[in-house]
Amino acid sequence: MHFSDLSQYDYELPSELIRTVPLEPRDSARLFVYDTKTDEVTFDIFRNLAAHLPAEALLVLNETRVRPARLWLRKPTGGKIEVFILVNEWSGIGLIPALVDRHVNLGDRLVFPDGAGLIVERQEGAKFFFRLESAHSLDALLDTFGETPIPHYLKSETGPDEADLRMRYQAVFAAAGQSVAAPTASLHFTDEMLRLLHERNVETARLTLDVGLGTFSPLCEEHFSLGRLHAERVSLPEATAEQVRRAKNAGRQIVSVGTTTTRALESLSRDGRLRSHVGTTDIFIVPPYHFQTVDALITNFHLPKSSLMLLVDAFLRHKGAKKSVIDLYGIAVAERFAFYSFGDSLFIR
Repeated sequence: MHFSDLSQYDYELPSELIRTVPLEPRDSARLFVYDTKTDEVTFDIFRNLAAHLPAEALLVLNETRVRPARLWLRKPTGGKIEVFILVNEWSGIGLIPALVDRHVNLGDRLVFPDGAGLIVERQEGAKFFFRLESAHSLDALLDTFGETPIPHYLKSETGPDEADLRMRYQAVFAAAGQSVAAPTASLHFTDEMLRLLHERNVETARLTLDVGLGTFSPLCEEHFSLGRLHAERVSLPEATAEQVRRAKNAGRQIVSVGTTTTRALESLSRDGRLRSHVGTTDIFIVPPYHFQTVDALITNFHLPKSSLMLLVDAFLRHKGAKKSVIDLYGIAVAERFAFYSFGDSLFIR
């Protein structure tokens, strides 16, 4: 596939189909189910997902946590500045990578409300590196002063406040890692749903892929020429790898919850066998692609011409589907499904 082919993945979306306020309860989102074997499309509610899953499926979840990574600090001039901490790229020691929305100079001290500071030490392109000057840790400062980094297009005067966003732009099973964007396919699950799935012999396995801003970045020629995306940290424990291998050997289906989980699973699969790993992945999945581990996919409806759309279309082609991702999105628009981060769910089996 080439960069010039990307225009095939553009589509028109009425603005009213962009849901800016999360549903309550979470599992009341609509569910679009596409069976690639029969070419059948059915509609349901997400809480009824178990009725559409293969028998004894293994559901793989990305349990990364979204951190309140957006800060509003003061420049030396007194002006306000947005500092977006790239927690997904920070190791926890050394200089802190971030993006800013105003001009800064090397040596500038950007001030927190409590007097703590971030000092500009280095610049690499649009990215700046800061030294923290505070009696408190960065995590503590983010918890106190940070905002949940929802995409700007989701901001709404009638939307949830920060306390609600910290719960709603977070999976109920989030437990590890540092992300600046949510693995949105996970947002529909509730604790009660997970309990019911367990009762129906649907096993779950966990991994962590820390989601970065690259999820929302436009694709460019370089992505296609190099065959790589932005690198993201991934941790897949041996216990999870063993769960997947055992399920595969028993002929059970692996259901990947989200494109981030899918990228992690496929990047760590070799010759049809999943291996444990702690490191990074920059896998770029475009059609055609042979999926080694994932048998079914739960995802949301994504931005036009995004790497996420390409991944979904690659999966449809791998499954021998008659419909493309654009076909499915066309049906979803006609049926008034909600799109993007707080939107409805698509299940491809």
